[in-house]
Amino acid sequence: MKLTFEKSTPRGTICAPPSKSMAHRMLISGGLSDGKSIVHGIAPSQDVLATLDCLESLGAKYTYQNDTVVIEGIGTSEGAKDTLKCRESGSTLRFFIPLCLLGNGKATLTGSETLLGRPLDVYKNICDKQNIKFINDGKKIRLDGKLQSGDFKIPGNISSQFISGLLFALPLLSGDSTINIVPPIESLSYINLTIEALGEFGVEAKWLDERTLYIKGSQQYHPQEVWVEGDYSNAAFFAAMDCLGGDVKITGLKEQSIQGDRVYTRLFEQLGKGTPAINISDCPDLGPVLLAVAAAKSGGVFTGTNRLRIKESDRGAAMAEELKKFGASVKVEDNTIVVYPIDFHKPNEVLFGHNDHRIVMSLCVLLMYTGGTIDGVEAVNKSMPDFFEKLKQLGVNFKNETV
Repeated sequence: MKLTFEKSTPRGTICAPPSKSMAHRMLISGGLSDGKSIVHGIAPSQDVLATLDCLESLGAKYTYQNDTVVIEGIGTSEGAKDTLKCRESGSTLRFFIPLCLLGNGKATLTGSETLLGRPLDVYKNICDKQNIKFINDGKKIRLDGKLQSGDFKIPGNISSQFISGLLFALPLLSGDSTINIVPPIESLSYINLTIEALGEFGVEAKWLDERTLYIKGSQQYHPQEVWVEGDYSNAAFFAAMDCLGGDVKITGLKEQSIQGDRVYTRLFEQLGKGTPAINISDCPDLGPVLLAVAAAKSGGVFTGTNRLRIKESDRGAAMAEELKKFGASVKVEDNTIVVYPIDFHKPNEVLFGHNDHRIVMSLCVLLMYTGGTIDGVEAVNKSMPDFFEKLKQLGVNFKNETV
């Protein structure tokens, strides 16, 4: 779908969407509990719906009404009842692979070609060491074997989702386990979000030191009624509007949240004052919107950017391509991206969303400032399906150009 924006000044109050990261974690914890859990604050993004589908494939039952999911958990996995359809959700895929290795250990997981092309060697290596069959043919992943407790050594610079996936499964094994994370540890906040979610459901995982996690075996998830907190990563798009002359107030965010993306408040302030050097290794999801604001302001030097290549798109390259249409120059290197504003102006070409929700929303923030057209906006359904409804609430003017 293609939208054309008029220059607009967004004004008003927006309630932050619920945290997709915590929604995944709360739903999985509820799905692994022995009994009925109630999870409030669930938005119907494609990623969250994929997690619900996969829980159902493991045997959980749920109802979803308004923003609340009531889920009857499985206690402990007896194995997959059906193929797990992960759609395009990296969190879903990486969280569920270890869970599929409980019970009878046989499962098939599917997802988009882009998703199954993301790095999975961490799990492949674990499976090889434990004589578990792990086959990824690019269309599906087939697993056959049972995960055993023990000592796991995981690189910390690929994705914290591997560590979180193990944290969900290891407490249900009979023996105790440790996870030794090889530094540098990126996205540490997401690991701590998983530990927090586990704790809500009575499961303990604790740090022995700054790189070692201890997980006691034979634990049990206990059903709970919980509320998903507001999402700083998606709230950042609305906060970015203020950097470009908007007047938007955001409510519904937990002040003491441990979400790594809460740093956007400080980072946007830095971008407004000059050309800062910013490390995004603990907040990679903020990458696209930070690059967008930098292009409209005085530029920036961003480090810790290597993981942007393995998201829904190659986000560094995608943003460089699209920001060039605004007159910015973006230099993308292995682990650094430099933004030079040069001659920022309304794009004369149609922007492309690269089938990436965060690329689309970041570019839309700029189009409110300049006007212009973007194609592929339906990608927002992955994380914030009501994004454009929220823009209308703020008085942003745009029209659908798709015939």
